[in-house]
Amino acid sequence: MPATKKILVVVTNVDEYEKAGMRTGLWLGELTHFWDVAERGGYAMDIASPSGGKVPIDPESLSHEVLGELGTGKRYADREYMDLLEDTRKVSEVDLDDYDAIYLTGGHGVMFDFPQSQDLEDLMARFYETGRVVSTVCHGATGLLNVVLSDGQPLVRGKRVTGFSWPEEELAARADAVPYSLQEELTKLGADYSTAAEPFDTYVVEDERLITGQNPGSAKAVAEAVVHRLEAA
Repeated sequence: MPATKKILVVVTNVDEYEKAGMRTGLWLGELTHFWDVAERGGYAMDIASPSGGKVPIDPESLSHEVLGELGTGKRYADREYMDLLEDTRKVSEVDLDDYDAIYLTGGHGVMFDFPQSQDLEDLMARFYETGRVVSTVCHGATGLLNVVLSDGQPLVRGKRVTGFSWPEEELAARADAVPYSLQEELTKLGADYSTAAEPFDTYVVEDERLITGQNPGSAKAVAEAVVHRLEAA
């Protein structure tokens, strides 16, 4: 498989919770922190979403405090960069052969559209079974829940993974708004799920070509792991 030096980044199209009136969407830093590291590593990136089109941004990820983390505010002020979220391509239109890796961002919006996208599930399985790197951060791991490989087994069964934990949902005051516990669903599928010692600490789990990060603060470390894995291939 020839290296393309390109990574596909997948984001949500959902801008609100179903049970609560709160708004959600992409957690911007989970895109920008990954992007900064991968770009410095010499990788180009394209952004896709289940439905294509405009990507909503979680308003809490745009707070002054959060934008000050790892240069997110600089990206937010960059018109050309933010315009990348105005008209994303559909996941169904993606050509697998254009990419070395796939990265699923989070934000609570993905809990509603990632597991419902058969196109995304099929693409994730194809990425994995063709020897490419599959990576997620935070709620992006919801995009792994319904991925079934050609042998009929869930991709995550028996794999070491992480993702946004239930204690973190409680601390974020979203336990009553989310449709399910990501931690519980991964465990039910037979994944070897683990977390950092403390909620919101940076935590990344690598199981060969499957790389997952626990929370928003882990996006940079996920990118570093992905780039290292690709360069070692």
